Amino acid sequence: MIRVFAARERLDELRGALQLLSRLPVWRQRGVSVPPLAHCIWAFPVAGAVVGAVGAVAYGIVAGWGGASPALAAVVALVAVVLATGALHEDGLADTADGLGGGRTRERKLEIMRDSRIGTYGATALILGFAWRGAALAAIGDPWTVAGALIGCGALSRAAILVVLARLRPARADGLGATVAAPDERVVAAGLAIAFVIGSASLPGAAILILPLTAVVVAFAVTVTAKRQLGGHTGDILGATQQLSEWAMLLALVLILA
Repeated sequence: MIRVFAARERLDELRGALQLLSRLPVWRQRGVSVPPLAHCIWAFPVAGAVVGAVGAVAYGIVAGWGGASPALAAVVALVAVVLATGALHEDGLADTADGLGGGRTRERKLEIMRDSRIGTYGATALILGFAWRGAALAAIGDPWTVAGALIGCGALSRAAILVVLARLRPARADGLGATVAAPDERVVAAGLAIAFVIGSASLPGAAILILPLTAVVVAFAVTVTAKRQLGGHTGDILGATQQLSEWAMLLALVLILA
């Protein structure tokens, strides 16, 4: 009975992670509320892998079965990923770029990051991000390798979020970031282990070790920057962490495969 109850808790937490990080249809149970976000973060890498799989299927259909060019297939894959997430992480990246680029004080930076309007820094970051990711996927080319890249990087980039959560406190007393203050170390460790397993199963050769290390390096760089400029993390910082770590890992993978 205890094992059954624990399994149901994990499923509820997985559902919570998918509901937060994606717009994919998630099964619901009547009378069962979503667990606290701090309990769900172990499943962030699983949600990332699921989103990556959506992009992988789209790429495979267009490039493998449809015979389209890798460049067009990469665009279709990114569209599928954005639809699956509702551009959640891209929004965080744009707000972070606007805040850190346009604000002079901590308070002004946080104020800009809460503004729903997009500025020059944010728009530039989005353009560069989509171009970077699309070019990397097109350079990889092979549908099976692209699938592994999307799934593995999807999991590992969400694991990078866990590193930031473990190293920083929230910069605000409210907002998404404040709901995951001081996460349990065991929950964080479980999420990191799951991400590594997913990455090991989906990435080729030396990438199994290099890409997780790349994600950790980016996460620590974001941690240092956020601490100096904001005094902690926010939901936007977490979204930017996912995006930046994915950029870095895709570049590393292209260089490994070259």
